[in-house]
Amino acid sequence: MDFENMNVWCWLIPLLTGVICGVLGYLIGQSSRETIDNTAELDTLKNKNAKLQADLDACNGKLNVASTAAAAAVTAIAPEVEQDPPFDAAAAKAAMGKTIKKDDLKVVEGIGPKISSMFHEGGIKTWKALSETAVARCQEILDGGGERYKVHDPASWPMQAKMCYEGKWSELAKWQDEHDHGKL
Repeated sequence: MDFENMNVWCWLIPLLTGVICGVLGYLIGQSSRETIDNTAELDTLKNKNAKLQADLDACNGKLNVASTAAAAAVTAIAPEVEQDPPFDAAAAKAAMGKTIKKDDLKVVEGIGPKISSMFHEGGIKTWKALSETAVARCQEILDGGGERYKVHDPASWPMQAKMCYEGKWSELAKWQDEHDHGKL
């Protein structure tokens, strides 16, 4: 027996078997394939899609007309919305002698970091909000902190916050210099 020729046959026989099986599988697959004609169903779906698109465009047109009319009515009825005065950090620093961040409640004489966080938790996060808050509400927030905070007097805090909000830094600095610890 010649082993050199046997080595070639060991590779050639599986290769020929694979090629023959591939050709037979392809021929069997081609003969059993049915041609399905979906053109009628496709045309029906295209028509349905076109109708839905037309309905959507009509609804969007009605919505645009209604929103334009509503906007015109609101503009005619409502006065112009007031905008917040701009925050001038340079003017605040010049008047107060230190860097001031917008809506920092600690600028108000008598409010420190802990009281500021208590007010934030109470929903008062801006100078404007504090300026519109009643002194009684300020006292409620302080009372919620316990005995330690009952010594604070929030009577001037809304007024000071209003000066901050309106950008009246020189007036605030003068007021704070004249009053001892923010008391009226």
